[in-house]
Amino acid sequence: MSDLLEELQWRGLIAQHSDWETLTDALNSGPVTFYCGFDPTAPSLHHGHLVQVIIMRHLQRAGHHALALVGGGTGLIGDPRASGERSLQSTDVVAGWADGLRAQLERLLDFTGDNPARMVNNLDWIGSLSAIELMRDLGKYFRMGTMLNKDIVARRLESDEGLSYTEFSYQVLQAYDYLELYRRYGCTLETGGNDQWGNLVGGMDLIRKVEGKQVSVLTSPIITKADGTKFGKTEGGAIWLDPQLMSPYAFYQFWLQTSDDDVIRFLKIFTFLSRGEIEELEQQVREAPHLRAAQKRLAAEVTAYVHGAEALAEAESATAALWAGGDLRSLSASVLGEAVEKLPRGHWTPGETTLTEAMVSSGLEKGRAAARRTIESNGLSVNNEKNPDPEYVLQEADALPGGVILLRKGRRNLAVLARD
Repeated sequence: MSDLLEELQWRGLIAQHSDWETLTDALNSGPVTFYCGFDPTAPSLHHGHLVQVIIMRHLQRAGHHALALVGGGTGLIGDPRASGERSLQSTDVVAGWADGLRAQLERLLDFTGDNPARMVNNLDWIGSLSAIELMRDLGKYFRMGTMLNKDIVARRLESDEGLSYTEFSYQVLQAYDYLELYRRYGCTLETGGNDQWGNLVGGMDLIRKVEGKQVSVLTSPIITKADGTKFGKTEGGAIWLDPQLMSPYAFYQFWLQTSDDDVIRFLKIFTFLSRGEIEELEQQVREAPHLRAAQKRLAAEVTAYVHGAEALAEAESATAALWAGGDLRSLSASVLGEAVEKLPRGHWTPGETTLTEAMVSSGLEKGRAAARRTIESNGLSVNNEKNPDPEYVLQEADALPGGVILLRKGRRNLAVLARD
C-alpha cells in the first residue's frame, strides 16, 4: 500500500487532495473504506466516469474497500453545470438510468472474492429526508459565503440564467452522502473529478463538524489532449460505455485514433499495464510510430475492460476486414453494420446496379465518366477484391452479411451500398 499514491501520481490520476500525510498514513495503516458517486443524469456512464472507476480499481486492488454510490437521490436534482440549468427528469426515468449505471459498475468493479465492492444508492437516505431535517440538522453546518464562493456556483450566479435553489442545494446533499457513508460503513475517503473538489471538501468539513473526525478527499484531473483541447468528444457526442449508445467497434476506433502525443499518457490513465510494459510501448512510439503499437494496445485494453474479450475480438476483426483487407464475410451482420455505420452510403439493386452507378451513388465519384476511369484503372475494390469492369452488374452473391457491399477507392476512401 505504501506505493499506491505514488503509483496514482505517476499515472496522472491525482489532481488535488486533502492533507497528504493524513491520507498516506491512513492508506498505509490498513484497509480504508472509500467511495465515489455516480449520478444518473444520463442513461450511461462515459469516458470521464471511467477515470473514476479506474481509480477505484487501483484502490480496491491495493486492498481498500470500495463503495460505488449510484445517486438515485442526487440524480433527481443534478449538480450545477457551467452550460446552464439541467432539465429535471421524472422519478421513473432517473430510476431506470440508475439501474443502467449500476449494471455497468457491476461489470467494471470486482463484487466477488475476498474484497468485494459494495453498491449503495443515496435515495435510501435522501428519499426519507424531510425539509425540516435538511434545514435544521444539516443546513446549520453550511456557511453561505463558502457555498457562494464555489467556482461553478459563482460562475452560474454571474450568468444571465442564474442558478436555481434546486441546483444550489446539491452541494448539501452530496456532503450528506459522505456523512451517511461514514456513519454506516466507516467510509473515510471520497474520490471524484477535480470539478467536484468543492463538493468533496464540503462533505469532509461536514463530518468534521458533526462527528469531530478527520477524513480525506482525492480528485483526479480533467483529462485533456496534449494540445490543451477537451478529450473525449466525437461527432456523435460523448464516449459512452453503453454498447447501445456507442458500439464496441466505434469505441475501439476512438481509442485507436489517439495521437502519438497522447497515447502514453492515456495508457497510464486508462489501463492497468505495468510501468515496464508502458515504457516498452513508449520506446516503440519513438522508434516505429508508423506501427501504432501503443494505440493498438490502448484500444485493446480499454475495449476489453469495458466491453469484454468477445467484443474486442469482433472489433479487431472488423478493423482488419475494413482497413487491412481481411475477410469481410467472416463478420456477423451486426458487427459489420456497426463497422460501416458512419461510412458514406449509396444504394444498389441486385441484377440492375453497375459498378459505375454504384460509385456515383455512394459519392466515391461525382460523375459516371470519372467513375469509369477509376474502375478501368483498377482503382476500385468491391468487398476487398479488385474489379476493373465498369459495366459489371452487382449480383446477390456480392452481398455481405446484412445485404451490404463495401466499396474502396484507393486505400482509404470507403463507402457502403445498402440494398434497395
